[in-house]
Amino acid sequence: MVAIAQTDVDAVLLTYQETPDVVADNAFALLYLEKEFKLPRDEAARQVFWGRNEYGVDAFHVDPQLKNLYLFQFRWSQAPILFRVPFQRLVEVGMDRVFGQAPPGLQEEQFFLQLKHQMLNYQGAIDRVFIHPVFNGDPQEAERSMVYEKLREDLESKKYLIDQFFGRPLTMVFQFLSAEGGKLGAIAHQRVTHQYHLHVAQTLERSGPAGEVMWVSFARLMDLHAMFKEMNYRFFERNIRASLSEDAPTNRSLYEAFEKLVLKGEADPSVFAFHHNGVTLFAEKIVREKDRFVLTEPRLLNGAQSITTLDRFLKDHGGDPALKEREASLGELWVMCKIITDARNEFVLEVAINNNRQNPVKPWNLHANDMIQLELQDKLREDLGLYYERQEKAFSNLRLEDLEEMEIKEGKAVELLKLAQVYLASDGELDKMSRLQEVFEEEKDYNEVFSPERLRADFKKVVLCYKVHYRLTRLIREIMEKGEKKYAYLRRARNLIWALLCQALLNDEHLEEYAGRFGRSLAVENEYVEWLAHLSSSKARFLISAVVDKEPYASKAADERYSFLRTKAVFDQCMDQGKKRFGWVMKRLL
Repeated sequence: MVAIAQTDVDAVLLTYQETPDVVADNAFALLYLEKEFKLPRDEAARQVFWGRNEYGVDAFHVDPQLKNLYLFQFRWSQAPILFRVPFQRLVEVGMDRVFGQAPPGLQEEQFFLQLKHQMLNYQGAIDRVFIHPVFNGDPQEAERSMVYEKLREDLESKKYLIDQFFGRPLTMVFQFLSAEGGKLGAIAHQRVTHQYHLHVAQTLERSGPAGEVMWVSFARLMDLHAMFKEMNYRFFERNIRASLSEDAPTNRSLYEAFEKLVLKGEADPSVFAFHHNGVTLFAEKIVREKDRFVLTEPRLLNGAQSITTLDRFLKDHGGDPALKEREASLGELWVMCKIITDARNEFVLEVAINNNRQNPVKPWNLHANDMIQLELQDKLREDLGLYYERQEKAFSNLRLEDLEEMEIKEGKAVELLKLAQVYLASDGELDKMSRLQEVFEEEKDYNEVFSPERLRADFKKVVLCYKVHYRLTRLIREIMEKGEKKYAYLRRARNLIWALLCQALLNDEHLEEYAGRFGRSLAVENEYVEWLAHLSSSKARFLISAVVDKEPYASKAADERYSFLRTKAVFDQCMDQGKKRFGWVMKRLL
């Protein structure tokens, strides 16, 4: 690896100051190519895209002796987050621009003309394609990011374009590099295109509004299970949630069907296709061969319950002689299957949502793969070693070794829905806490709750407020013990107490000390509970009483009409009292 100084970058910027839109990243790219590959400046300059581009490729180099093609992204920074946008561009348009056919009438930039000329010139000599984001930070930090894991998987699914261009399978290697101390990413992700054979019968084809293609057929369940065994839960990454609980009615029925049809032989396995709703797949590419499809990079959009339940059934009965005796019947389990290809990500997501209607789809499930949710998952893991369960039931599906690999230290997870409630509580949005489903359905409300500003927060303080809900029932009971009749309304004020306790925590003079002690874990420490109990008894209950004991709320409370306790207006009045009595100021988790 090469070492590059700020003075070197400044000198290049001075030399190329007449070049339109030149930036420090361009100078970094030029110097890197010169030093790493021993290139003359003129030759290196032709391999750099000067200015910013919309395709996620900042530089390239072909080494015919090593049989390598290198594609680079450069950021003159220590912050890996700066690769997020160019990485997305590379996935969405860049790979097709480099290895696909340019749309008719599109004028190729000189950079891409040079790149394609080199690729065609050495087409038979290139065996590997390296994709390297290069910066000055820690590559291992970038490697652990859920954001980049998701984007890397999206990028790897585009590898078929490389194979198409070169006319044969090539190896794609992805790795972060650092010019600061010559550091490498923790893992060089070597990627060979995954293709699977899917036996099918009675196929139909239908086109979509923008060139999407759907094949409808019957497929063998064991073929789908084989894909899952190799890809594990990555097979479900385009789905809107992980598998449901084993005790869910759907999964219980499936398990019983496998026992009846396979283990006990009480019915013909061919009946399975008649009773099953079917599955839906997406594949980057489909080739039809007589009685089977060859699928490139398939992902299951609907049917995770069938695959995971079959996998559990096979594991539970792996040593059962009856299963071995009737093993052939597994191959007779067919399901109706829809396979989508030639579709953009947004279209695939819409298909996934609408094909999961048989198990109710909650609004928060639809946001599980939003970029802000991935960033929150990274933040909680990096700062505190906590797992953020953005996909329903994802945490329960993880193995101990998975958690260790991700450096997760807790046996509990921060849940997406509860985190939304914490943010609303800290903002005093009691009305929205009471209609959480609408918050996830309304784009404006959702974007306010999960704004990028949340990433700037001290997440130890977020955890302090998050853990309040573990003890809310106990805290309310302890206050009511001081006067059952006087505080009877507190049973209806759960969210109000949560919101006020968040403000009590955030306004406490010992906040920094307690955040360090209690904000690094989801464990509910005795001292933390004692602190909460003190704040609820000595502050929250008096603020609520001061508001409820006066009109217009006193008469409503007397008539046991308590809906006002779930309004922001009451929270605001409690905060006014908090400012007068305790010097509180409104603090948000930002």
